Amino acid sequence: MAKLSLVCWKCGAGLDEVPQPLSKYSECLACRAELHVCRMCRFYDTRVAQSCLEPMTEEVKDKTRANFCEFFEPRPDAFTGEEGPRGPVTALSELFGDSADAAAEDEGAERDPGDALDDLFRDPDESRD
Repeated sequence: MAKLSLVCWKCGAGLDEVPQPLSKYSECLACRAELHVCRMCRFYDTRVAQSCLEPMTEEVKDKTRANFCEFFEPRPDAFTGEEGPRGPVTALSELFGDSADAAAEDEGAERDPGDALDDLFRDPDESRD
C-alpha cells in the first residue's frame, strides 16, 4: 500500500512523519490532535445521516475523537480550515458585508452598542458623518 500524503484535519500540518496506516493512537505532531477520527476519514460527510457515507458503520458521537471504526480510510484533503467556532463578528460579516467588517476591525476597542446597531441598520444611501 502506497503511503498517502496526508495533512492534519485540525491544523493542516503535514503528516509525512506519522506512521501509516494510522492507528487509533496516532496524533498530529504539530497540534497533538487525534488522527483516527471521523473528521479525517474519506466517508465523513455532514450532508448525510450521522455524517458518514458508510451505511454499515456504527454511529460515532464525537467526530473529533479517536475511534475503532473498521471502515476508517484517511483522506488527504481532511483540513478545511473551519475547525474553530465562528465568532459573532465573523457571522455578521458573512451576513452584512462591509458594515460588519468595520466592526471586526474595532473588535478589540470599546464600542457603544447603540452605535453598532445604528451601523447595522443604517440606510446605505444615508451619508456617514
